[in-house]
Amino acid sequence: MTATAETPAEAPLSIAVAPISSVLVANRGEIARRVFATCRRTGRGAVAVFSDPDADAPFVAEADAAVRLPGDGPADTYLRGDKVIAAALAAGADAIHPGYGFLSENTGFARAVLAAGLTWIGPPPAAIDAMGSKIESKKLMAAAGVPVLPELDPAAVTEADLPVLIKASAGGGGRGMRIVGTLAELPEAVESARREARSAFGDEAVFCERYLPRGRHIEVQVMADAAGTVWAIGERECSLQRRHQKVVEEAPSPLVEQQPGMREKLFDAARTAAGAISYLGAGTVEFLAEDDGSFWFLEMNTRLQVEHPVTEATSGLDLVDLQLRMAEGDLLGPEPPASTGHAIEVRLYAEEPARDWSPRTGLLHRFEVPGARVAFDIPPGDQWVRLDSGVEDGSLIGVHYDPMLAKVIARAPSRRRAAALLADALDRAVLHGPINNRELLIAILRESDFLAGRIDTAYFDTHPDVVAADRGGAATAESAAAVALADAHLARSGSGLLASVPAGWRSVAGPAAVRRYRAGEDEVAVRYRRTRPGWTLEDLPDVAVIAVTPDRVDLETDGVRRSYRIARYGASRFVDSPRGSVHLEQVERFVDPSTAVASGSLLAPLPGAVVRVAVAIGDRVEKGTSILWLEAMKMEHVITAPESGVVSELPVQVGSRVEVDAVLAVIEPVDNAEQENDR
Repeated sequence: MTATAETPAEAPLSIAVAPISSVLVANRGEIARRVFATCRRTGRGAVAVFSDPDADAPFVAEADAAVRLPGDGPADTYLRGDKVIAAALAAGADAIHPGYGFLSENTGFARAVLAAGLTWIGPPPAAIDAMGSKIESKKLMAAAGVPVLPELDPAAVTEADLPVLIKASAGGGGRGMRIVGTLAELPEAVESARREARSAFGDEAVFCERYLPRGRHIEVQVMADAAGTVWAIGERECSLQRRHQKVVEEAPSPLVEQQPGMREKLFDAARTAAGAISYLGAGTVEFLAEDDGSFWFLEMNTRLQVEHPVTEATSGLDLVDLQLRMAEGDLLGPEPPASTGHAIEVRLYAEEPARDWSPRTGLLHRFEVPGARVAFDIPPGDQWVRLDSGVEDGSLIGVHYDPMLAKVIARAPSRRRAAALLADALDRAVLHGPINNRELLIAILRESDFLAGRIDTAYFDTHPDVVAADRGGAATAESAAAVALADAHLARSGSGLLASVPAGWRSVAGPAAVRRYRAGEDEVAVRYRRTRPGWTLEDLPDVAVIAVTPDRVDLETDGVRRSYRIARYGASRFVDSPRGSVHLEQVERFVDPSTAVASGSLLAPLPGAVVRVAVAIGDRVEKGTSILWLEAMKMEHVITAPESGVVSELPVQVGSRVEVDAVLAVIEPVDNAEQENDR
């Protein structure tokens, strides 16, 4: 039964007293690896479950035992609680850790784990029930005295209520959430939120609340034992979000640091929230705050959070170890250790921020963060970088799951030093693979408002330059020049006859050689010569070529010498230098006509399934009109008309699965369409 303001939560179930010897993690990727790391440190076995796309994933190889869940999508694999429990029993695990996401807040799964005689490493099912519905949990918190924003019925929203935020009652992670500024937008936004919530959580219930455009997202990490002791271990600020999903998280909160007395009030509210539902284990109480220090309860996540490493970094606590100990019946001391220093975590995603944060897929050729001292651990010292990732060299970033590549965490004595340390680690990282948000993260960490703590949930709307961060310009031009010279050197050294000809030997001066590359949508042509004195760049006369090898080129500009390191993967070229990392694609001299697409073609920006089509052939559409919706990675992505015109082709329908760059529709300019009709 779900606990409400009128119905108190049932007492927690009995706590296991036998030690946990082997843990099955009902999750994947970075999440599974994080729990496995603590299992290793504490002498416990680790068991994995995996879907077919994850068969070769690093977390599977790291487990002591792994059980296949046939299928490729979450609904057939990681969301099948019966299969996960059967896997735990078959592998001899005596406990299940749900991680975060998937079944981590599923009451039915928690009860089934306990019914199977396994230890559930999470809160009592009744506590999950109490917070599982955002609608009911707000009533419960209001009754307990925790400040809440009033709930609005979508059908009863008026002009005076706007803007509002539509939210899915179940689940989280930004899915099933929509901001609505006009009443005309409301019906479609509610229906879209319901579709997304139904797909992600199996529950289409949604509600509305007042939207604070410039709010601050503050959360408190709690840990509770079976005797009723609740620790408020520290607060985190997670205000920098895209699509209501966090991008940067830090501890402590800059806002809380600036508001006397706010921390104590937050901690009291968080402990009250946990005590009201007889909580056990790790949880996070989330609040929406304003700059004056006022705050309201948003929700309680009855699990570990993605951003828990910043709390570990400032408290020195292994939160997964505490989860295991609470499940075994251990008790907490009266107070948690004091927090020190500052920690910032960024989420490195395979996505393109400048294109509405569209996810990207592809092969991750190479991934390395040289500045990272540890992975999934808390090293000694007050300054370090940690890397928590579910991928490695050769991993495939596919369409079935979240496109997060890694979490990179920096801890330092001060916030500014942590930001500088983290930005430098990202700058020096080697990341050869799909388009990603690294440049965005570096730009944030070096941006003046961020460094001053002037952040809120509208940060990306008010800082468009950060979203479009691209070092471009000289970085791209010099990187392309370095690649062209390195490719020319490789071609020369690889052809026996040409390699024997002395450099620069020619009876008459010849034209400059040209190599072409594509940087995003732009084409870069590099014209160069190789003469007796050495290499010269026709279009960069102020750049001196110092040295050329197939994988490294040294260039000098205005007396400053820089090295450009080149990596090749087929037609792809990745260049790493102090100017930044640049991805180039070699342009073939002769284009295959069969690869050309009709003018006005609307191409799929990512692989996915068509869930709705809003137009038909012959419809006239204006620029920005919604044409169709693609579902990928459990999110809906609206595809709009790039220009005004008439829909002349529509090769997809609801249910169609498409790959990147598949033609979704063709929009003919109005003049062309009218001329065609006149014939």
